[in-house]
Amino acid sequence: MEYLNPGRAPYTAQDRALIGTEHARQARAHFAGHPAYRPTPVHTIPGLAGTQAVYVKDESGRMGLGSFKALGGAYAVHRLGGGTPFVCASAGNHGISVASGAREVGTACVVYLSHGVPEAFARRLRALGAEVRRSGDDYEASMAAAQQAAQEHGWRLVADSSWDGYTDVPLDVMRGYTVLFDELTDPGTGADAGAHAGNGPGAVLEPPTHVFAQAGVGGLAAAAAGYVRDRWGEQPKIVIVEPEGSPCLIESARAGRPVRVQAGRTTLGRLDCPEPSLIAHRLLAHLADLYMTITDDQAAAAAHRLAGHGVALSECGAAGAAGLLALSPATRAAIGLGSDSRVLLVGTERPVEPK
Repeated sequence: MEYLNPGRAPYTAQDRALIGTEHARQARAHFAGHPAYRPTPVHTIPGLAGTQAVYVKDESGRMGLGSFKALGGAYAVHRLGGGTPFVCASAGNHGISVASGAREVGTACVVYLSHGVPEAFARRLRALGAEVRRSGDDYEASMAAAQQAAQEHGWRLVADSSWDGYTDVPLDVMRGYTVLFDELTDPGTGADAGAHAGNGPGAVLEPPTHVFAQAGVGGLAAAAAGYVRDRWGEQPKIVIVEPEGSPCLIESARAGRPVRVQAGRTTLGRLDCPEPSLIAHRLLAHLADLYMTITDDQAAAAAHRLAGHGVALSECGAAGAAGLLALSPATRAAIGLGSDSRVLLVGTERPVEPK
């Protein structure tokens, strides 16, 4: 499914107040003092999918936690500070980030996982000192359990999605994600700058013409859209890629309001979300150029293809690449994707069970 966004409109001062380059720099300054912080590498793949080049921002080693989400939940926790316990729901990576942040501020953390989340994530959460509770058969059920626990015990909920009345914390989570995009234009900070040049962590020397961002509730995609528009203006085309089994953002764009979809079956567990983040939907509704869906098989094929170029990612992590590879000829033409295009992808996570 491919849907050219008829609501596309310019980035505004109101958008900039929510998310943009200044928020990225503030978040990056916060992480600069973290002992595990390093800019992550950019892999250049010339000619992939008929383009001039594809740049893959590889988040698989981010701060030793294995995904871009290391930047989000922990940043929100750090801004909240120590004291009252934290609670969250997670499909894996968000909980690891929250648990890591909670350990760093010396505060207890409880993470709710659905029964379908791989045990590998539960083991990593416990290793970070979090209490893991299993609840429900999907992310939505684990989120309901986390919200109930927050209300019953007075714990602080750290969610990566937003809804009416709950926006401040998830906005900080999204602002944390923008750090990875800021690294594209300034590859190093402080003493680390000289050690991360060349084909490792480094700058994309020319602005991308296209950005493909995978989405669950839409936090990363909206962070990408806000940063890209603020940094590079209206020219780059922004493509949002969702699982065929859970297209909540594309259906919300069609409806002109956040809608809940009937979740289908998908193996892309960290992208399997039936309802979008309110903030993410509102930003993407006018900043995204195209929404599209991919199949599980397409994601698996993309992960295999990237591995052949030395980029090891999970199928969720390769979903943006799957979108690029699956795009129809008509839509490629509509968004001007061709042999002179420079495409930015985010490899969001390492393989769930590293070999």
